[in-house]
Order: sequence, then C-alpha cells, then structure tokens
Amino acid sequence: MKVIIIEDEAPAARRLTDLLNKQEKPFEILAVLDSIADSVEWLRTNDSPDLIFMDIMLADGQSFDIFEQTTVVSPVIFTTAYDEFALKAFQVNSIDYLLKPIDPRLLTKAIDKLAALQAGNSDIGKLLAGYLQANSPVTTHQEQYKERFLIRVGEKMIPVPVTDVAYFYSEDRVIFLNTYQDKRYIIDFTLDELEKLLNPRQFFRLNRQFIASFKSIKQIHPFFNGKLRLHLFPDHPEGVVISKDKGPLFKQWLDQ
Repeated sequence: MKVIIIEDEAPAARRLTDLLNKQEKPFEILAVLDSIADSVEWLRTNDSPDLIFMDIMLADGQSFDIFEQTTVVSPVIFTTAYDEFALKAFQVNSIDYLLKPIDPRLLTKAIDKLAALQAGNSDIGKLLAGYLQANSPVTTHQEQYKERFLIRVGEKMIPVPVTDVAYFYSEDRVIFLNTYQDKRYIIDFTLDELEKLLNPRQFFRLNRQFIASFKSIKQIHPFFNGKLRLHLFPDHPEGVVISKDKGPLFKQWLDQ
C-alpha cells in the first residue's frame, strides 16, 4: 500500500513509519511532508496515494486547509494530539482519527477498517463518498443543522446546545461563541463554515465579523449612509453595523 505522511514533527513521523513497518500488510512510504504548502504541491503533481496519514496542526496552519487548496481523493487517517477536531475530520476524507501517541493496536484497527471498506469495491472515490455521506452530520438528502457544539475548556469538554447560542463573532482571527448567559468560548470553525452549519431561519450573517441568532437582536437603529446599527443581547461593546446593501435582506429575515 502506497502512503504519504503529513507531519511536521520529525519524531512523530519516525514513530509512525516504524509502526507501519511492523504491520502485516507492507507499506511503501512515498513522501513525508511537513507543511500545507508542500502537501498541496505534492498532491497536485503526483498520483494519489492509497492512504494519507495527516497530522492536523502543522507549522503553517491546520491540515484542513489542504482540502480547500487541492482535490484530495485518497482516504485519510488523521493523527493528532488534539481531540476537538474529530467532527471536522469526518467532514472530509477521514476514515479514522488517532490520538497521539498512536496506539499500535488502534493503528492496526484503522488500517483494517480501510481494508474492509475497500473489499469488493475498486472505486475508492465512490466508496468514500458513500461512507462519508453516512457519517457526515450534514447530508444532501435532508437538510440537517448543528444542534450542539463540543467545547474544550482547559482539560475538560462541555456540550453547548445551539439554542443557548446568542451569536458568533471573529476577533483577532479567532472565532468565539457567545451564549445568552454571556459566556464565550473559542471554537474551531470559521464564520463561513458556521453559516453553512446553522439553521438560516434562526441565524443570520450580519457582516464579516458576526453571525447572530434571532433572539439576540435587541434593538435596531438607523445609521449613517443607510446602514443599520444593532444592539445585541448580551451586549457586545463594539456594537454591530449592517451595510446598506444587506439591510433589506436582514429586515426580510426578521419578518419571515
């Protein structure tokens, strides 16, 4: 089986290589890549491998960016020290998600899972499409939107229902979730991703920095040049401004 390893920590790459060499099935490691840029370039200029092992946190960003910059048709096993990315991993080509340090038994199970999926099906693209559709939180047959977020707080994780969320906002390139109880948490989604995952009847993209729920809209005031200024609940110190072009859409959303 031909594989590539995307990992920016040399010791972790060497350990994974050793574990693969001990597997019953022979592996040929075509490349070990340590950045998003190198991975994108390799995938664009080489035939797709049978399997990709992919760390999530790389020196130049999260490896999810690779899927946005090039087409990835190979199945992926994510290897990471962080467990909060599991849901996002299964929205791309992931067949498994292994936490570091990698347990050899779990690695073998992940490889066996791929073999079981491939058995009797030579078209891995169609195979993955069916597998991912079955495991994805958003399907094409029926619109389903996120109902909760799993938030990491220190050494623990807590679930936050979407019904508790007042708004999401971007600050210094970090995305925050703000609840009606005025608690805020960092989340691992962009506002563009959230816009697709949230029910558009309940949430509206106010501008490039904010997505707000209907119940969080406290007051609306005319602003200069045809813009609107909003006061949210809980209060946000900077307030929120909606552009003149987006104002009519916002009013229509409020009145649906």
